[in-house]
This record gives sequence, C-alpha cells and structure tokens, in this order.
Amino acid sequence: MSTRRGFLRSGALAVFGVGIGGVPGFVARAAASFKRDQLYKRNKILICIFQRGAMDGLMAVTPFTDMELKKARPTLFMDPTNGAGKLFDLDGQFGLHPSFASLQPFFADKRLAIAHGVGSPNNTRSHFDAQDYMESGTPFSKSTSSGWLNRAVGLMGHDASPFRAVSITGALPRSLYGSQEALAISNLADFALQTKGNPMAANLTAGSFEELYEQTSNRLLNRAGKESFEALKMLNVNDIKNYQPVAGVVYPNSPLGNSLKQIAVLIKMKIGLEVAFAESGGWDTHFNQGTLNGVFARNVRDFSDSIAAFWNDMSAYQDEVTVMTMTEFGRTVAQNGTGGTDH
Repeated sequence: MSTRRGFLRSGALAVFGVGIGGVPGFVARAAASFKRDQLYKRNKILICIFQRGAMDGLMAVTPFTDMELKKARPTLFMDPTNGAGKLFDLDGQFGLHPSFASLQPFFADKRLAIAHGVGSPNNTRSHFDAQDYMESGTPFSKSTSSGWLNRAVGLMGHDASPFRAVSITGALPRSLYGSQEALAISNLADFALQTKGNPMAANLTAGSFEELYEQTSNRLLNRAGKESFEALKMLNVNDIKNYQPVAGVVYPNSPLGNSLKQIAVLIKMKIGLEVAFAESGGWDTHFNQGTLNGVFARNVRDFSDSIAAFWNDMSAYQDEVTVMTMTEFGRTVAQNGTGGTDH
C-alpha cells in the first residue's frame, strides 16, 4: 500500500483510514493522474462499503499470538489450531476469521490488503458521531458541510456523467454530501421504471416533474432534479432486470449482495461511474457475538461472499476497480458479560 501503482497494479480490495480534513492521499493522486492521462485509459472506479455498527476488528483479524487478548476473551478468542473452522493463519501472527473463506484467496494472491488498528483520533463512543466524523473526514468538527467522497469527486476536474457518483442506498450518505452531484438509488430497476412502461404516460409524468423542478427556487433541488432526469434517460430497465453475472458468480441475496450486484451493472453499462457507495449493517455485537457461529460469523460470511462475488464478476475490470471498506470504530479488547463486545 506504499504506492498507488503497487496498490492498483492488479486492482485491489482494501481497508484503510481516512485522513483528517481531506481525502486519502492515494485518492488525490488518482484524481491527478486521471486529469493527466484521461485520453489513454478507462476510468478508475472506487467502491466504498461502510460497515455500520462498528465491526470487531480483533475477531475479524485476530492477533492470535497475544496471550493477553486470550485472557481478555475467554469464550471469544480464536486461534489457528482449534480444529475445524480454524482461523486462516496469515503471517504467523494474525489470523483471518474462517467466515472470510471467500476472501482469503485474494489475500494469498496479494490482492487484498488489511490495515489493522487504523482509526479516528476522536475517541467518541457514539455510533452517530463516529460515523459522521468518518464520513466528513473531519473527526473534530461537526460543522463540515461536505463528505470526503464528494470532495474526492470534486478533484476529478472533468466533465462527468450523472452516474459519476452513486450510492445504492435509500438516502444519500454523509460521505457524498457536498457541491458535486451524486445520486442515491436504492433499486436501479425502480429508478429506471420511472420513465419506462407506457411511453406516453411516462413522457407526461417525466415532463410534468421536469417542469416542477425547473420552477423550483431551490438551486440545489433544481440541480439534483436535472441530474436525476438525465440519469433516467441513460438506463435501460431490461438490461438491469436481465443482467447476468460472469459464469459461476452467484451474489448473496442480501442487502449488500444486491447493492454490489447493482454496482456491477452500472460499471458494465459503461455510463461513467467513478465512485460508488454501499452499506453493510448489523456489526454492533454487544450480545452473543459467537465465534464460528453467531451474529458476527453470519455477518462476515455475507460480507465476504458479497465482495468475492462482486470481485469475480469484475474479472474484466479489476485493473480499474478498487474496493475499500470502513467502519466507525472497533470494539473493546475484553468481552462483556453477555458474550459480546462493547464500544
């Protein structure tokens, strides 16, 4: 991860920390490179997945040689020698949770990077504050009006498609707040259907709403409306509904799996996507966290299988795509009295 060239050499999957008050260095360098070499290469695409609820990094990637951790977690500690479903020994010191089985080969092939112990300098234990600081990129300021992803988009410095920045969520995430246009779409098919079906009725509806947006005095709403209508014209609902992943790829039928599948559709439609955002929930494991089984293992399995399916589906695009994941903070070293971990 020391250089952008090495990091993106074969495409990448990564976990990393966001710099204070700006955007990560490699994102800024990628944007500068795009402006220099735009005519000679396809767009680079960043996929950001936010794990909401605070994932337990010490269980995801366990420092299994640390006996103090074993004492602090008498029923949650795992090591690479505990039988079936054991940790994947990464380097003799850290072990990957067995539910990450579908991602382990990417680490072995040096296509997956794990940044352990990266966090915000703000020690708040509030999910809401921590997520807000993480997504704004300014961990000691609540007054920042923009998100770090929106600022990164602003560095691109070129004409863009309405689909340059898309969040597959019901509402725009804090990361994409700002002056650069971004779309929040929970379901691509529903979004496209707004102007499909009965052509006459669709045109009337679209025309009426476009007139409404034109008349509004709110400049932000006006611009967002225009972006949405431009985007609608670029989608083909049949291409979305009939989408077939690469042979052998099966996405989990879960919120994250479905979100990443829709991002794959946008990438393959070649309509200008450069930044995409998705969410994974359920990481607040205060109770019955479990080891090989339980809520943590189930979440990790879906998380891992969803990303693996997406990455394999991107076989022809991996040189252009980087997937990164982030969570608002970690969890306590010591387990609590209900078999879980706290903030």
